[in-house]
Amino acid sequence: MLYALLCYDSEDVIGAWSADQERAVLARLGLVERALAEDGRLAGAARLLPSTTAVTLCKARESLVIDGPFAETKEQLLGFFLVECDGLEAAIEVARRLAVANPGRGAYEIRPVEAFKPGVLGRAVGSDAA
Repeated sequence: MLYALLCYDSEDVIGAWSADQERAVLARLGLVERALAEDGRLAGAARLLPSTTAVTLCKARESLVIDGPFAETKEQLLGFFLVECDGLEAAIEVARRLAVANPGRGAYEIRPVEAFKPGVLGRAVGSDAA
């Protein structure tokens, strides 16, 4: 089954990392990502820009678009991984591996994916694309 592993943490904590700290974290996460990819289990991963770059479309208010994320919380959605796992326990184990690689104090939300449609992009994009 496909699982979404949603990474939440404080953007203030992540934003305070030095360039060297960030490179080290990305290198550790990259090791986990590569292992999953080599096993044919990584469907995708994304690192999101800060929530200050987000806008929210509010359907209940005549499609009003407002600045910022929908939920105002201490921890924000920083990114996600889509991983094929044999079951919830296997997905939790992958989340544990990611949590060890990431020194933040946040959390990984693990949710089964009901439907997935691969896109047509077919290539990595962004500054962390490898």
